Amino acid sequence: MNIGSHYKLNVFLRWTRKNIYWLFALSFVPTFLYQVLDWKWLAIPWVPITLVGTAAAFIAGFKNTLTYNRMWEARTIWGGIVNSSRTFAIMVRDMIQITDTAEAKTVHREMINRHIAWLTSLRFQLRESRNWENVKTKSYNHEFRVHYKVSEWESDLSEELKPYLTEQERTAVLAKKNRATQLIALQSAQLKALHDKQQLDTLYHIELQHLLRDFYDSQGKSERIKNFPYPRQFASINLFFIRLLVLLLPFGMLGECAKLGTYGAWLTIPFSMIVGWIFTSLEQVGESTENPFEGGPNDIPITSMSRTIEIDLLEILGETDLPPAIAAENDILM
Repeated sequence: MNIGSHYKLNVFLRWTRKNIYWLFALSFVPTFLYQVLDWKWLAIPWVPITLVGTAAAFIAGFKNTLTYNRMWEARTIWGGIVNSSRTFAIMVRDMIQITDTAEAKTVHREMINRHIAWLTSLRFQLRESRNWENVKTKSYNHEFRVHYKVSEWESDLSEELKPYLTEQERTAVLAKKNRATQLIALQSAQLKALHDKQQLDTLYHIELQHLLRDFYDSQGKSERIKNFPYPRQFASINLFFIRLLVLLLPFGMLGECAKLGTYGAWLTIPFSMIVGWIFTSLEQVGESTENPFEGGPNDIPITSMSRTIEIDLLEILGETDLPPAIAAENDILM
């Protein structure tokens, strides 16, 4: 997530520069043929281009609205995880009725550590790559990765879980496919054991189980966004319509620009590039927004949010040895 006031123009132009190169070539060739070789028949009326442009503008706006909605839903889900995690911590601290203070602190810390392990496993799962994601496959996104790091790609989950789980639990969890799911199941098993020992009141047990259900719900919603892409049919027609528009633009502008004088036709090149760049940039921005957990610079900052939750939960337990907050790198917070 970019936390600056905006992307700088030079950064944005560098990110979209390959489109600019293609737009120059697509506008230069017909202009050269029209002006130098006198192929005046290349100029076409504006009507068909206007119709294609209207369709392209509509579908580009449609895509960008829906991809923004996907991103905002992901942010809402993780905002819910933050709130529920804080509630879980105070309920674990205050509602588990163990008379021995040392034992109580041990149980509290076990459950909080296991919850942090759940956050860690979930963010690792959400950062896994999918075929339809763009951050690793598109060259312009790959180049932009010099500006930030994705910690889940540079560290090992097994090592990350060591501070939070016993060796037995860590081995059992890592043997499963969906590690986050198993960690919530372990939480439920410990709550049941505490209830059976009469160290957790039935009403409090039910309330804590409701929170576990909320965590499963948030995990499922995150997995839905991760595993179900923006519909490929809409992504495809958006790409096709915009490419068709930028291909036709120079041919429509030739006749109009030629009216400006002897060399007016050459203005087709900059005008076509400007209009084409607007549409191709809309497509590229929408594409970079559609997968909010893929590890791109516009992702939901789940690494930073997980660390914020960890700090809050440890402070609720009275801990003072806290990990540092995640810092932004080049205004990008992951």
